[in-house]
Amino acid sequence: MDIGGLAPSVPLLLAAILLDAICGDPDVPLHPVRLLGRVLAASEKLLRNVGADGYAGGCALFAILAVIAAGIPSVLVGIASGVSPVAGYVGHVLLVYLCLAFRDLIDHVRRVEHAAARDDLPAARRAIANLVGRDTEKMDLAACCRAAIESLAENFVDGFLSVVFWYLLLGLPGMLLFKVVSTMDSMVGYRTPRYVRFGWCGARLDDLMNYVPARIAWLILGLAALPFRDLSALDGWKAGLRFHGVLPSPNSGWSEATLAGILRRRLVGPIWVGGSLVTDAWIGAPADPEGGSPGDIRRAFRAVIAAAAIVILLSVALGLA
Repeated sequence: MDIGGLAPSVPLLLAAILLDAICGDPDVPLHPVRLLGRVLAASEKLLRNVGADGYAGGCALFAILAVIAAGIPSVLVGIASGVSPVAGYVGHVLLVYLCLAFRDLIDHVRRVEHAAARDDLPAARRAIANLVGRDTEKMDLAACCRAAIESLAENFVDGFLSVVFWYLLLGLPGMLLFKVVSTMDSMVGYRTPRYVRFGWCGARLDDLMNYVPARIAWLILGLAALPFRDLSALDGWKAGLRFHGVLPSPNSGWSEATLAGILRRRLVGPIWVGGSLVTDAWIGAPADPEGGSPGDIRRAFRAVIAAAAIVILLSVALGLA
């Protein structure tokens, strides 16, 4: 099948990953993911105005976004590919590139690391606020560093591995559909009175679409730790199996607990949201020290970047097969 169409293409995937590594996420008003957020907000308002603010409304929201954000771009790329293969290739690569968020994740976490390294707590709090929805005014430098490591682990799955997984499995439409679901989960997938029913569809679909990639991450992160003497693959795999259920999410605990074991550090700890303590649980072996240093972030970088390299190598292997 023509690789300029909608089918998965390893060369085009590699081109998109390279573009993300070089350019990062462009900060432009017409960014497709930002436009998706605006369409979601407008659609939510419309659905609530007509009384569709429960489970049915959330399902309708998914249907609307699937057509607008996954169906229409897929059709346009297909048409462009039929008119000009080069135009199809360009549109295909750009869509994959804009759905990846790995370089942007690294840049955000690095800002926390740099602030912590110079003992600049206000800067560390400002930087971590771009990654988490916690009460940052209650966070010290160690808490900021732990949150950065946790975000690195969780978003390695959400922003990179799952994107690649669904792209390779279902091509461009599958990847775009995953991005729709991920955006719904981040914007309406809350267990609050306003969203417990309306956000149910997005939250459950996000759990479903991240289910397999999260467990693949457990294996890949452990493999990524093998070349490094100061990281432990075995402890990572053990921690992932033992502590992934500590977190309420059925998926995020796999990558976060695995990375805690790899670093031999305990993560999470007290988290405050809206002035209330929502958890004081720790993940990681009880005998391990609390994580929270810039050095911990640097070691986490090595593990996650090596894991991304393994994902790329596996993608190439699948393409050759």
